[in-house]
Amino acid sequence: MDVNIDVNLGTPTDAKKPHRNVTILGSTGSVGCNTVELIEKNPGDYTVEALTANRNVKLLAEQSERLKPKTAVLADPRGYKDLKAALSGTGIEVTAGPEAVIEAAAQPADWVMAAIVGAAGLKPTLTAVRRGATIGLANKECLVSAGDVFVKEVSSYGATLLPVDSEHSAIFQVFDFDNADRVRRIILTASGGPFREFSHAQMARVTPEQAVAHPNWDMGAKISVDSATMMNKGLELIEAFHLFPVTAKQIEILVHPQSVIHSMVDYVDGSVLAQLGTPDMRTPIAYALAWPKRMSSPAPRLELEEIATLTFEAPDYERFPALRLARQALEAGGAAPTILNAANEVAVRHFLDKNIGFLDIVRIVGETLSAAPGGPLRNLDDVAEADTEARRIAEELIGKFPKDN
Repeated sequence: MDVNIDVNLGTPTDAKKPHRNVTILGSTGSVGCNTVELIEKNPGDYTVEALTANRNVKLLAEQSERLKPKTAVLADPRGYKDLKAALSGTGIEVTAGPEAVIEAAAQPADWVMAAIVGAAGLKPTLTAVRRGATIGLANKECLVSAGDVFVKEVSSYGATLLPVDSEHSAIFQVFDFDNADRVRRIILTASGGPFREFSHAQMARVTPEQAVAHPNWDMGAKISVDSATMMNKGLELIEAFHLFPVTAKQIEILVHPQSVIHSMVDYVDGSVLAQLGTPDMRTPIAYALAWPKRMSSPAPRLELEEIATLTFEAPDYERFPALRLARQALEAGGAAPTILNAANEVAVRHFLDKNIGFLDIVRIVGETLSAAPGGPLRNLDDVAEADTEARRIAEELIGKFPKDN
Protein backbone atom coordinates (compact mmCIF):
# COMPACT_ATOMS: atom_id res chain seq x y z
CA MET A 1 0.00 0.00 0.00
CA ASP A 2 1.68 3.23 -1.17
CA VAL A 3 -1.00 5.90 -0.93
CA ASN A 4 -2.89 7.41 1.93
CA ILE A 5 -5.57 10.03 2.44
CA ASP A 6 -4.85 13.54 3.66
CA VAL A 7 -5.90 13.96 7.27
CA ASN A 8 -6.62 17.29 8.88
CA LEU A 9 -3.74 17.61 11.29
CA GLY A 10 -3.55 20.92 13.11
CA THR A 11 -1.48 23.78 11.79
CA PRO A 12 -0.02 26.61 13.90
CA THR A 13 -2.07 29.23 12.05
CA ASP A 14 -5.39 27.94 13.43
CA ALA A 15 -7.20 30.46 15.64
CA LYS A 16 -7.24 29.52 19.31
CA LYS A 17 -9.54 30.36 22.15
CA PRO A 18 -7.98 31.69 25.37
CA HIS A 19 -10.03 29.16 27.34
CA ARG A 20 -10.62 25.53 26.41
CA ASN A 21 -13.57 23.28 27.21
CA VAL A 22 -12.34 19.68 27.55
CA THR A 23 -13.72 16.14 27.64
CA ILE A 24 -11.47 13.24 28.63
CA LEU A 25 -12.51 9.87 27.23
CA GLY A 26 -10.69 7.36 29.42
CA SER A 27 -9.76 9.65 32.32
CA THR A 28 -8.67 6.89 34.72
CA GLY A 29 -6.09 5.29 32.41
CA SER A 30 -2.45 6.35 32.24
CA VAL A 31 -2.93 9.04 29.56
CA GLY A 32 -6.18 10.20 31.16
CA CYS A 33 -4.61 10.59 34.60
CA ASN A 34 -1.73 12.60 33.15
CA THR A 35 -4.22 14.83 31.32
CA VAL A 36 -6.13 15.40 34.56
CA GLU A 37 -2.88 16.35 36.32
CA LEU A 38 -1.98 18.92 33.65
CA ILE A 39 -5.45 20.48 33.76
CA GLU A 40 -5.28 20.73 37.53
CA LYS A 41 -1.98 22.58 37.25
CA ASN A 42 -3.62 25.13 34.94
CA PRO A 43 -7.09 25.54 36.48
CA GLY A 44 -7.92 28.87 34.88
CA ASP A 45 -7.33 27.64 31.36
CA TYR A 46 -9.69 24.68 31.22
CA THR A 47 -13.28 23.75 31.96
CA VAL A 48 -14.15 20.06 31.99
CA GLU A 49 -17.27 18.99 30.15
CA ALA A 50 -17.15 15.24 30.79
CA LEU A 51 -14.97 12.50 32.23
CA THR A 52 -15.42 8.85 31.26
CA ALA A 53 -13.93 5.64 32.64
CA ASN A 54 -14.41 1.94 32.10
CA ARG A 55 -15.04 0.63 35.62
CA ASN A 56 -12.81 2.50 38.09
CA VAL A 57 -15.52 4.08 40.24
CA LYS A 58 -13.24 5.28 43.01
CA LEU A 59 -10.77 7.13 40.81
CA LEU A 60 -13.44 8.59 38.54
CA ALA A 61 -15.29 9.91 41.59
CA GLU A 62 -12.11 11.49 42.95
CA GLN A 63 -11.30 13.11 39.61
CA SER A 64 -14.85 14.38 39.26
CA GLU A 65 -14.83 15.93 42.73
CA ARG A 66 -11.67 17.83 41.85
CA LEU A 67 -12.39 18.87 38.25
CA LYS A 68 -16.16 19.37 38.57
CA PRO A 69 -17.21 18.09 35.13
CA LYS A 70 -20.80 18.43 34.02
CA THR A 71 -20.98 14.66 33.48
CA ALA A 72 -19.17 11.59 34.84
CA VAL A 73 -19.65 8.38 32.89
CA LEU A 74 -18.83 4.71 33.50
CA ALA A 75 -18.76 2.37 30.52
CA ASP A 76 -19.53 -0.56 32.84
CA PRO A 77 -23.08 0.02 34.15
CA ARG A 78 -22.48 -2.25 37.15
CA GLY A 79 -20.71 0.61 38.91
CA TYR A 80 -23.47 3.17 38.31
CA LYS A 81 -25.01 3.04 41.79
CA ASP A 82 -21.66 3.36 43.53
CA LEU A 83 -20.62 6.31 41.36
CA LYS A 84 -24.01 7.94 41.83
CA ALA A 85 -23.66 7.62 45.60
CA ALA A 86 -20.08 8.89 45.60
CA LEU A 87 -21.04 12.04 43.67
CA SER A 88 -24.33 12.67 45.45
CA GLY A 89 -24.82 16.36 46.17
CA THR A 90 -22.12 17.54 43.75
CA GLY A 91 -24.50 18.45 40.94
CA ILE A 92 -22.52 16.26 38.54
CA GLU A 93 -24.68 14.19 36.22
CA VAL A 94 -23.84 10.49 36.46
CA THR A 95 -24.52 8.09 33.59
CA ALA A 96 -23.34 4.62 32.64
CA GLY A 97 -23.08 2.20 29.73
CA PRO A 98 -21.35 2.24 26.33
CA GLU A 99 -24.00 4.52 24.84
CA ALA A 100 -23.51 6.97 27.68
CA VAL A 101 -19.80 7.20 26.78
CA ILE A 102 -20.79 8.04 23.21
CA GLU A 103 -23.22 10.66 24.50
CA ALA A 104 -20.42 12.18 26.59
CA ALA A 105 -18.30 12.49 23.45
CA ALA A 106 -21.19 14.35 21.81
CA GLN A 107 -21.21 17.07 24.48
CA PRO A 108 -19.91 20.46 23.32
CA ALA A 109 -16.26 20.27 24.38
CA ASP A 110 -14.00 21.95 21.84
CA TRP A 111 -11.04 19.66 22.77
CA VAL A 112 -11.39 15.92 23.41
CA MET A 113 -8.73 13.56 24.73
CA ALA A 114 -9.37 10.19 23.06
CA ALA A 115 -7.63 7.88 25.53
CA ILE A 116 -9.90 4.84 25.68
CA VAL A 117 -7.66 1.84 25.04
CA GLY A 118 -8.57 -0.53 22.23
CA ALA A 119 -11.34 -0.72 19.63
CA ALA A 120 -13.84 0.39 22.31
CA GLY A 121 -12.58 3.93 21.76
CA LEU A 122 -13.57 4.08 18.10
CA LYS A 123 -17.26 5.02 18.36
CA PRO A 124 -16.85 7.71 21.05
CA THR A 125 -13.93 9.26 19.19
CA LEU A 126 -15.87 9.29 15.92
CA THR A 127 -18.75 10.99 17.72
CA ALA A 128 -16.41 13.82 18.71
CA VAL A 129 -14.98 13.92 15.19
CA ARG A 130 -18.47 14.31 13.70
CA ARG A 131 -19.06 17.56 15.54
CA GLY A 132 -15.73 18.98 14.33
CA ALA A 133 -13.87 18.87 17.63
CA THR A 134 -10.13 19.02 18.09
CA ILE A 135 -9.05 15.51 19.09
CA GLY A 136 -6.00 14.66 21.16
CA LEU A 137 -5.59 11.18 19.70
CA ALA A 138 -4.05 8.67 22.12
CA ASN A 139 -6.11 5.77 20.79
CA LYS A 140 -4.10 3.96 18.11
CA GLU A 141 -6.97 1.71 17.20
CA CYS A 142 -9.02 4.49 15.61
CA LEU A 143 -6.48 4.67 12.81
CA VAL A 144 -5.33 1.04 12.93
CA SER A 145 -8.81 -0.52 12.92
CA ALA A 146 -10.73 2.01 10.86
CA GLY A 147 -7.93 3.50 8.76
CA ASP A 148 -9.20 5.34 5.71
CA VAL A 149 -12.77 5.25 7.02
CA PHE A 150 -11.77 7.22 10.12
CA VAL A 151 -9.63 9.67 8.12
CA LYS A 152 -12.49 10.36 5.72
CA GLU A 153 -14.74 11.19 8.66
CA VAL A 154 -12.14 13.61 10.02
CA SER A 155 -11.92 15.34 6.65
CA SER A 156 -15.68 15.40 6.06
CA TYR A 157 -16.53 16.99 9.41
CA GLY A 158 -13.60 19.39 9.66
CA ALA A 159 -12.22 17.87 12.84
CA THR A 160 -8.58 18.31 13.81
CA LEU A 161 -6.28 15.49 14.96
CA LEU A 162 -3.39 16.16 17.33
CA PRO A 163 -1.23 13.05 17.84
CA VAL A 164 -0.61 12.22 21.50
CA ASP A 165 1.56 9.11 21.16
CA SER A 166 5.07 10.31 21.96
CA GLU A 167 6.40 9.12 18.59
CA HIS A 168 3.71 10.74 16.47
CA SER A 169 3.78 13.90 18.54
CA ALA A 170 7.52 14.05 17.90
CA ILE A 171 7.02 13.70 14.15
CA PHE A 172 4.21 16.27 14.20
CA GLN A 173 6.50 18.79 15.88
CA VAL A 174 9.26 18.54 13.23
CA PHE A 175 7.34 17.62 10.06
CA ASP A 176 7.24 20.33 7.37
CA PHE A 177 3.69 19.89 6.09
CA ASP A 178 4.12 22.69 3.55
CA ASN A 179 6.99 20.79 1.93
CA ALA A 180 6.01 17.18 2.52
CA ASP A 181 7.52 16.17 -0.83
CA ARG A 182 10.92 17.07 0.63
CA VAL A 183 10.63 14.37 3.31
CA ARG A 184 12.78 11.33 2.59
CA ARG A 185 11.53 9.16 5.43
CA ILE A 186 9.97 9.10 8.88
CA ILE A 187 11.90 7.21 11.56
CA LEU A 188 9.83 5.82 14.44
CA THR A 189 12.02 5.07 17.43
CA ALA A 190 11.34 2.15 19.76
CA SER A 191 12.81 1.32 23.15
CA GLY A 192 12.80 -2.35 22.24
CA GLY A 193 10.87 -3.17 25.39
CA PRO A 194 12.09 -5.19 28.38
CA PHE A 195 12.99 -8.30 26.36
CA ARG A 196 15.12 -6.73 23.63
CA GLU A 197 18.04 -9.07 24.37
CA PHE A 198 16.09 -12.15 25.48
CA SER A 199 16.56 -15.46 23.73
CA HIS A 200 13.59 -17.38 22.35
CA ALA A 201 13.75 -19.72 25.35
CA GLN A 202 13.73 -16.79 27.79
CA MET A 203 10.79 -15.19 26.03
CA ALA A 204 8.86 -18.44 26.25
CA ARG A 205 9.01 -18.16 30.05
CA VAL A 206 7.96 -14.49 30.29
CA THR A 207 5.15 -13.84 32.77
CA PRO A 208 2.50 -11.11 32.66
CA GLU A 209 4.18 -9.47 35.66
CA GLN A 210 7.44 -9.19 33.73
CA ALA A 211 5.75 -7.98 30.56
CA VAL A 212 3.95 -5.06 32.21
CA ALA A 213 7.15 -3.77 33.85
CA HIS A 214 8.39 -1.47 31.08
CA PRO A 215 11.93 -0.15 31.74
CA ASN A 216 11.28 3.42 30.54
CA TRP A 217 7.59 4.25 30.27
CA ASP A 218 4.74 4.18 32.78
CA MET A 219 1.87 2.66 30.80
CA GLY A 220 -1.19 0.52 31.29
CA ALA A 221 -1.01 -3.29 31.20
CA LYS A 222 -2.25 -3.77 27.62
CA ILE A 223 0.08 -1.16 26.10
CA SER A 224 3.01 -2.47 28.16
CA VAL A 225 2.49 -5.98 26.79
CA ASP A 226 2.25 -4.54 23.27
CA SER A 227 5.57 -2.81 23.88
CA ALA A 228 7.10 -6.08 25.09
CA THR A 229 6.05 -7.90 21.89
CA MET A 230 6.79 -4.74 19.86
CA MET A 231 3.27 -4.94 18.46
CA ASN A 232 2.90 -1.42 19.83
CA LYS A 233 5.47 -0.23 17.30
CA GLY A 234 3.72 -2.15 14.55
CA LEU A 235 0.46 -0.40 15.38
CA GLU A 236 2.30 2.93 15.39
CA LEU A 237 3.66 2.15 11.93
CA ILE A 238 0.11 1.83 10.62
CA GLU A 239 -1.00 4.91 12.54
CA ALA A 240 1.86 7.01 11.12
CA PHE A 241 0.86 6.04 7.59
CA HIS A 242 -2.59 7.53 8.14
CA LEU A 243 -1.39 10.60 10.02
CA PHE A 244 1.35 11.88 7.74
CA PRO A 245 1.54 12.39 3.95
CA VAL A 246 4.15 9.71 3.25
CA THR A 247 4.08 6.25 1.68
CA ALA A 248 4.34 3.05 3.70
CA LYS A 249 7.86 2.50 2.37
CA GLN A 250 8.96 5.87 3.78
CA ILE A 251 8.27 4.80 7.38
CA GLU A 252 11.09 3.01 9.18
CA ILE A 253 11.59 1.73 12.72
CA LEU A 254 14.79 2.18 14.73
CA VAL A 255 15.46 0.73 18.18
CA HIS A 256 16.70 3.39 20.62
CA PRO A 257 16.81 1.91 24.14
CA GLN A 258 17.22 5.21 26.01
CA SER A 259 13.87 6.60 24.75
CA VAL A 260 15.28 10.12 24.50
CA ILE A 261 14.79 10.73 20.78
CA HIS A 262 11.10 10.09 20.31
CA SER A 263 11.15 10.03 16.50
CA MET A 264 12.80 11.74 13.55
CA VAL A 265 12.07 13.14 10.11
CA ASP A 266 14.77 12.69 7.45
CA TYR A 267 14.76 15.32 4.66
CA VAL A 268 16.14 15.10 1.12
CA ASP A 269 18.91 17.63 1.84
CA GLY A 270 20.46 15.36 4.48
CA SER A 271 18.93 17.10 7.50
CA VAL A 272 17.40 14.87 10.16
CA LEU A 273 15.13 16.67 12.60
CA ALA A 274 14.37 15.00 15.92
CA GLN A 275 12.27 15.77 18.99
CA LEU A 276 13.98 14.88 22.27
CA GLY A 277 12.72 14.66 25.82
CA THR A 278 12.57 12.47 28.88
CA PRO A 279 10.29 9.42 28.55
CA ASP A 280 7.27 11.05 30.17
CA MET A 281 3.83 11.12 28.53
CA ARG A 282 3.05 14.47 30.13
CA THR A 283 5.22 16.14 27.48
CA PRO A 284 3.24 15.08 24.36
CA ILE A 285 -0.04 15.44 26.26
CA ALA A 286 0.88 19.00 27.25
CA TYR A 287 1.83 19.78 23.67
CA ALA A 288 -1.57 18.65 22.39
CA LEU A 289 -3.52 20.18 25.27
CA ALA A 290 -2.03 23.67 24.77
CA TRP A 291 -1.45 23.55 21.01
CA PRO A 292 -0.54 25.69 19.11
CA LYS A 293 1.07 27.27 22.15
CA ARG A 294 3.07 25.44 24.80
CA MET A 295 2.31 24.97 28.48
CA SER A 296 4.51 24.18 31.44
CA SER A 297 4.79 20.47 32.22
CA PRO A 298 6.10 18.76 35.38
CA ALA A 299 7.96 16.20 33.25
CA PRO A 300 11.63 15.89 34.26
CA ARG A 301 13.98 18.06 32.24
CA LEU A 302 16.29 16.38 29.74
CA GLU A 303 19.94 16.58 30.82
CA LEU A 304 21.99 15.10 27.99
CA GLU A 305 25.26 15.27 29.91
CA GLU A 306 23.78 12.89 32.48
CA ILE A 307 22.66 10.44 29.81
CA ALA A 308 26.00 10.77 27.98
CA THR A 309 25.34 8.03 25.40
CA LEU A 310 22.52 7.43 22.95
CA THR A 311 22.49 4.15 21.06
CA PHE A 312 20.59 2.83 18.05
CA GLU A 313 20.10 -0.52 16.37
CA ALA A 314 17.96 -2.09 13.69
CA PRO A 315 14.91 -4.00 14.94
CA ASP A 316 15.17 -7.79 15.10
CA TYR A 317 12.25 -9.07 13.02
CA GLU A 318 13.01 -12.67 13.97
CA ARG A 319 12.84 -11.98 17.71
CA PHE A 320 9.86 -9.66 17.28
CA PRO A 321 7.69 -11.00 14.43
CA ALA A 322 4.87 -8.62 15.40
CA LEU A 323 6.71 -5.94 13.41
CA ARG A 324 6.63 -8.11 10.30
CA LEU A 325 2.94 -8.90 10.74
CA ALA A 326 2.07 -5.23 11.16
CA ARG A 327 3.93 -4.19 8.02
CA GLN A 328 2.31 -7.01 6.06
CA ALA A 329 -1.11 -5.89 7.30
CA LEU A 330 -0.40 -2.30 6.27
CA GLU A 331 0.73 -3.39 2.81
CA ALA A 332 -2.33 -5.63 2.40
CA GLY A 333 -4.64 -2.80 3.44
CA GLY A 334 -8.41 -3.15 3.71
CA ALA A 335 -9.47 -5.21 6.70
CA ALA A 336 -6.02 -6.63 7.45
CA PRO A 337 -5.02 -3.98 10.04
CA THR A 338 -8.46 -4.33 11.67
CA ILE A 339 -7.92 -8.07 11.97
CA LEU A 340 -4.39 -7.58 13.30
CA ASN A 341 -5.60 -5.24 16.04
CA ALA A 342 -8.62 -7.30 17.07
CA ALA A 343 -6.65 -10.54 17.30
CA ASN A 344 -3.94 -8.81 19.29
CA GLU A 345 -6.44 -7.43 21.81
CA VAL A 346 -7.86 -10.91 22.34
CA ALA A 347 -4.45 -12.54 22.67
CA VAL A 348 -3.07 -9.93 25.07
CA ARG A 349 -6.11 -10.26 27.31
CA HIS A 350 -5.68 -14.02 27.50
CA PHE A 351 -1.96 -13.64 28.19
CA LEU A 352 -2.67 -11.26 31.07
CA ASP A 353 -5.19 -13.80 32.37
CA LYS A 354 -2.44 -16.46 32.12
CA ASN A 355 -4.38 -18.59 29.64
CA ILE A 356 -1.60 -18.50 27.02
CA GLY A 357 2.13 -17.94 26.94
CA PHE A 358 3.95 -14.79 25.86
CA LEU A 359 5.02 -16.16 22.49
CA ASP A 360 1.47 -17.30 21.77
CA ILE A 361 0.31 -13.68 21.45
CA VAL A 362 1.93 -13.11 18.07
CA ARG A 363 1.28 -16.69 16.95
CA ILE A 364 -2.45 -16.17 17.48
CA VAL A 365 -2.36 -12.85 15.64
CA GLY A 366 -0.58 -14.47 12.70
CA GLU A 367 -3.00 -17.41 12.58
CA THR A 368 -5.97 -15.06 12.73
CA LEU A 369 -4.62 -12.94 9.88
CA SER A 370 -4.30 -16.08 7.79
CA ALA A 371 -7.77 -17.37 8.63
CA ALA A 372 -9.91 -14.23 8.68
CA PRO A 373 -11.40 -12.93 5.44
CA GLY A 374 -9.90 -9.67 4.27
CA GLY A 375 -11.45 -7.30 1.76
CA PRO A 376 -12.02 -3.55 1.57
CA LEU A 377 -13.42 -1.36 4.32
CA ARG A 378 -16.10 0.85 2.81
CA ASN A 379 -17.76 2.00 6.00
CA LEU A 380 -17.94 1.46 9.75
CA ASP A 381 -20.19 -1.56 9.35
CA ASP A 382 -17.39 -3.25 7.42
CA VAL A 383 -14.96 -2.33 10.20
CA ALA A 384 -17.25 -3.78 12.86
CA GLU A 385 -17.82 -6.97 10.87
CA ALA A 386 -14.09 -7.55 10.32
CA ASP A 387 -13.34 -6.81 13.98
CA THR A 388 -16.03 -9.20 15.24
CA GLU A 389 -14.97 -12.05 12.95
CA ALA A 390 -11.30 -11.63 13.87
CA ARG A 391 -12.12 -11.78 17.57
CA ARG A 392 -14.20 -14.92 17.04
CA ILE A 393 -11.35 -16.66 15.23
CA ALA A 394 -8.78 -15.55 17.80
CA GLU A 395 -10.94 -16.82 20.66
CA GLU A 396 -11.21 -20.21 18.95
CA LEU A 397 -7.42 -20.37 18.70
CA ILE A 398 -6.99 -19.85 22.45
CA GLY A 399 -6.30 -23.24 23.97
CA LYS A 400 -4.89 -24.69 20.76
CA PHE A 401 -1.46 -23.35 21.70
CA PRO A 402 0.11 -25.16 24.68
CA LYS A 403 1.59 -22.62 27.07
CA ASP A 404 5.34 -22.26 26.76
CA ASN A 405 5.83 -20.91 30.29
